[in-house]
Parts: sequence; structure tokens; C-alpha cells
Amino acid sequence: MKRRLFTTGAIATMALAGCATRGRFLRYDGPEVTSVVVNKGARSLYLLNHNDVLRHYKVDLGFAPVGHKQIEGDGRTPEGSYLIDRRNPNSDFHLSLGISYPNSTDRARARAMGKSPGGDIFIHGQPVGYRPNGRDWTAGCIAVQDTEIEEIYAMVRDGTLITLRA
Repeated sequence: MKRRLFTTGAIATMALAGCATRGRFLRYDGPEVTSVVVNKGARSLYLLNHNDVLRHYKVDLGFAPVGHKQIEGDGRTPEGSYLIDRRNPNSDFHLSLGISYPNSTDRARARAMGKSPGGDIFIHGQPVGYRPNGRDWTAGCIAVQDTEIEEIYAMVRDGTLITLRA
């Protein structure tokens, strides 16, 4: 009787494990990501280990993608070198990695115009209920698919250099 109960329980546990979905927090034990490069013109993001491309992703950018972000609300994605400086596992956009925009130069440029440089620039996934209706829909962030941000989130560490090019 005990053996049958144990066997039934073990089978039920294995069946439930087989139905489990993949979590959004992946593990990565490959080569270190030493830098991230975003080519805005090509709408591409690259994860690099020194000079070797580890991964490549197609991206969406700010709704006004041409030019460097100047001020809050301009819809542009920054250009230049920054750091990945934070992560948000509770993002409204699945998962997100923060970019250290604005730097002192960005703040000074915006202040000279009497404006705020804005902030909260992230690499992120899609919002809940997202329905694509064209490219370049963010307020200045870099957007990828949810499965892609899961991979990026696992691979990229805080402090990683990110370079955003025109």
C-alpha cells in the first residue's frame, strides 16, 4: 500500500514538473559579456566578449530615433558610452537593465537649454498586452522580445560598458 502511494505521488510530481514553464530568470555560464554595443541605424544590439560577438538582437528604439537624446520627452535614444548600472526584475516591461544616462555632459547640455535631460533609460522587454504597430515605439529605451531580455538579463552584469552609436 505504501509503495503504491509513493509511486503514485512520484508519477504525479514528475508529470507536474514536465508541465512547468521556463522561468524568466535564466542562468548563464558562458564567456563574460565585456561590453554591449547598440547600432541605432541598424536597429541592432550586440553582446561582446572583447572582440567576439556572443549574441545579436534586433531592437526597437525611441519614437524619434535619429540623434542623441537631449532632453526629457524628446523620444530619442541616447548615443555615447554609459554603464549598465541597475536591473529591475519587476519591470512593467518584463525585465529591464538600466543605462547610466544622463552623465555629467548630458546634464550640462540640458541645463544650458533650461531643460531636464530625462533619465530612466533601459534595455527592456515588452509591456503586458503589447501589440506591435511599427518600429521605434519607446520613450528612448532599447526594446527587445521578452525571451531575448531574459537572455540579456542573465548574461550582462552591472558595471558592463554599453556603447550606443548612431
